[in-house]
Amino acid sequence: QVQLVESGGGSVQAGGSLRLSCAASGYTFSRYCMGWFRQAPGKEREGVATITSDGITQYLVSVKGRFTISKDNAKNTLYLQMNSLKPEDTAMYYCAADPWWCPLVQGDLYDYWGQGTQVTVSS
Repeated sequence: QVQLVESGGGSVQAGGSLRLSCAASGYTFSRYCMGWFRQAPGKEREGVATITSDGITQYLVSVKGRFTISKDNAKNTLYLQMNSLKPEDTAMYYCAADPWWCPLVQGDLYDYWGQGTQVTVSS
């Protein structure tokens, strides 16, 4: 069955960097759209970045220029490089996968989700 396992979260000071990873298994990774989403306490989930099977990316406006989504099809792994982190980036980060849809906003369209990894940025 499909499994998505996130790692790489942690606590950093503002201005620091983290790289999140999402190890995928149970499906043909290269053919799926992949996305990173986040949810802070008391807030709705929001899309952070997505990447299509062809490598086309899109980003949440507030992370553009600071975050980079990428994937390694040979390793079945999705990444999110996060630089210049801000306290408002603090959230649980989830990766998601879908064979058809690649929306940044409509996270509910994704079929598969990981358990999440916590990112905490202190000022």
